[in-house]
Amino acid sequence: MDINGRFNQIITTLFKGNKSAFASAVGVTPSVVDNIVGKRQGKPSFEVLEKVSAIAEINIEWLITGNGNMLKEQTQKPAAITKKEKLISTHSGNETYFESLTETTKKDKGAIPLVSERAVGGFANEHFTIKEKDVLAYYVIPKFRHLGVDFMIEVIGNSMIPRLYPGDIIACSIIHNSQFIQWNKPHLIATREQGLIVKRLRKSMEKDCLLAVSDNHEYDPFDIPKDEIVGIARVVGVIHLE
Repeated sequence: MDINGRFNQIITTLFKGNKSAFASAVGVTPSVVDNIVGKRQGKPSFEVLEKVSAIAEINIEWLITGNGNMLKEQTQKPAAITKKEKLISTHSGNETYFESLTETTKKDKGAIPLVSERAVGGFANEHFTIKEKDVLAYYVIPKFRHLGVDFMIEVIGNSMIPRLYPGDIIACSIIHNSQFIQWNKPHLIATREQGLIVKRLRKSMEKDCLLAVSDNHEYDPFDIPKDEIVGIARVVGVIHLE
């Protein structure tokens, strides 16, 4: 299988054959995707390869050479988060070093679950619960105590640089009513086609859509139909890992 075939495999496997959804997730135009997987069978630029590897969690070696597995190997627990004195930033914009980043158990008061991506696919449901098998660890973080944090999750992709970097841990508060969206603030959005994405949300000019905006200016804003959204959580804090 050549590199064009591997692109097609990604679209088929992760995006159910939806090339437009793949283009939006990666941050390229549909014409770029058509050029690679369409009749022309053009070769992707290195910039496109980097975007696919970062956003879609694709193994770059497999993408280029065909060697290894398609998906990057996922670690069960980000090792750096267990260390103290990591930089914690809250919604207020202030940053400080906080020594009490402590791994604990679910029983401890104020324990926040660090979850895998599959745990939060449908958190629009008012009865949303996190299954224990999807929890990577629990942490007590005093600075998050009064922020209404429901869960934490690792950032994937570079579309929110310089606000968020791959490997950062974001603290999320689930929004059960769209009236409580804080416009132009970072949110974690669960979508039917693209999975989980982190973007700033703004009002869209399109009917029944929200405008998703990246901090990384290499990624163009795009509209998300409201009926494609299955959950929204406000990003109220972030732990920047070293």
